[in-house]
Amino acid sequence: MRTPPGVSPSDYAKALTEFQNIVGKEWVFTSDEDLDLYRDAFSPLMNEPEEKIASGAIAPTTTEQVQEIVRIANRYKIPLYTISTGKNLGYGGSAPVYSGSVVLDLKRMNQIIEVNEANAYCVVEPGVSYFDLYHYIQEKKLKVWIDCPDPGWGSVVGNAMDRGGGYTQANYRNHFDSHCGMEVVLPNGEVMRTGMGAIPNAETWQQYKSGVGPWIDGIFSQSNYGIVTKMGFWLMPEPEAYLRGHISCMNFEDLGPMVETLNYLENARITAGFPDLGSPLLGYGPIGQVQLFFESGTHMALPPEHMKLLATVKDGRSPELEAYGKQNDIPYWQFWLSFHGPMEVIEAQWQAAVRHFAKIKGSRAKIVDKTHLPINPADAEKFHEPELGIPSLRAFSIGARSPFNPTPSKGHMWFSPIIPRTGEAIIKANKIFSAAARELDMPLFRTFTLPACFWERSFIFILATPVTTDPATNKKYREGFKKLIAIGGEQGWGEYRTAPLFQESVMNVYSFNNHVLHRFHETLKDAIDPNGILSAGRYNIWPKNLRGKRG
Repeated sequence: MRTPPGVSPSDYAKALTEFQNIVGKEWVFTSDEDLDLYRDAFSPLMNEPEEKIASGAIAPTTTEQVQEIVRIANRYKIPLYTISTGKNLGYGGSAPVYSGSVVLDLKRMNQIIEVNEANAYCVVEPGVSYFDLYHYIQEKKLKVWIDCPDPGWGSVVGNAMDRGGGYTQANYRNHFDSHCGMEVVLPNGEVMRTGMGAIPNAETWQQYKSGVGPWIDGIFSQSNYGIVTKMGFWLMPEPEAYLRGHISCMNFEDLGPMVETLNYLENARITAGFPDLGSPLLGYGPIGQVQLFFESGTHMALPPEHMKLLATVKDGRSPELEAYGKQNDIPYWQFWLSFHGPMEVIEAQWQAAVRHFAKIKGSRAKIVDKTHLPINPADAEKFHEPELGIPSLRAFSIGARSPFNPTPSKGHMWFSPIIPRTGEAIIKANKIFSAAARELDMPLFRTFTLPACFWERSFIFILATPVTTDPATNKKYREGFKKLIAIGGEQGWGEYRTAPLFQESVMNVYSFNNHVLHRFHETLKDAIDPNGILSAGRYNIWPKNLRGKRG
């Protein structure tokens, strides 16, 4: 039996017995077979000595059980590592940051506490997936939408706590920003409710975020200061209609003005749906259609002449390719806009958007989809389902074995830096990262890449670094990944989220005033969790007793 670091076998055996008394023997896991399920299935350290491995796992069902587990862990100094459902693939899965930790698995805490249609909010436990919440809403015929990521099998709470994003309207796409109120088990075992929930029998817990005094919800995201056991979210009222169209431009130089126009339209709320960027000429589809590309092989269907001209592209530009695009009516850039609401409103919003883009000489507008809602479920697969509030697993077509990809990689690690929302920044990031990728021999940013628009006012690149079965190759990619993080930091760009393996490298980029932000994180950790039992090392926040002794 594996033993947590710093814990004697006898103390661990006593703690396990006490855990079993709380949750039942069948929900405390210590066998190698069970603990293999808590490994990162796509770890770039798989089967290497440095791979992060759990020494046990516990699956409670109630907040009270979580409290007791935390108290037991404090008595025996057992390091815990909290997960919701463990579906955070590409960002580390369910493996602990501190090897040997006991995973606190909240998947059985899967109650949908409330869905309020009139005020468009829900309250859920960490084990509730997007599919769970969606099916609950559909079964009860409630007229509210969820906002979900790709894919939709993960935890609503877990994705928000790691600051994930989705695809509907702007004020719902940022999943942590759209939360309202949380219940937290603190490292000493006490339960705290944030915001208006701090009032006994609160009636507006999910309707007003901050309550009174410092608003502290943010310190529990991407951290290890507590265990969230309930969380409220604002839902999107079901819209009457949906419209999606694209704006096309033929010139390389149009990218900057197109981004400026998009920024104005979003900031002015003329368009609020997920904006998506693509380049038909560069063979780069918008992120919302990547799954369709991989399912149909569209990305493999460019004519030989077009493919040959792609080799002439440098930093996204090729006069020869641009001329070919104009001759064959293939746009250099294509910006997709989506709208939700009453038909007469979204048609007017579309026309206003077209009017603003018309200031760019030669731009063309086309409506691709216009439909009343709710949509027939049989027609949903014609769309990128998350843009209609429908969870899906189709994202797994990306990189999956298919006639177009007969030898897929073992998995991937997401490289996801945030950059400014300008056309100039897109070009600059491609130039810097593609040069670095070539030097590091890494298969990303080799050709021109476009960012995603999950967040307002900034862009994010989401690029997959392959995981292979060859340790030497994995090591090369791991070290290259860390160098890309540092290169981004030199430009003032940082990752928004990352796997445990890279969290120290990412936090090192946030180094203003001698890393005062990180020092503040660890000052809070020492005050809140003096025994250092909760998720040691998450986002490089280490308790005092483990600094310099990391597993």
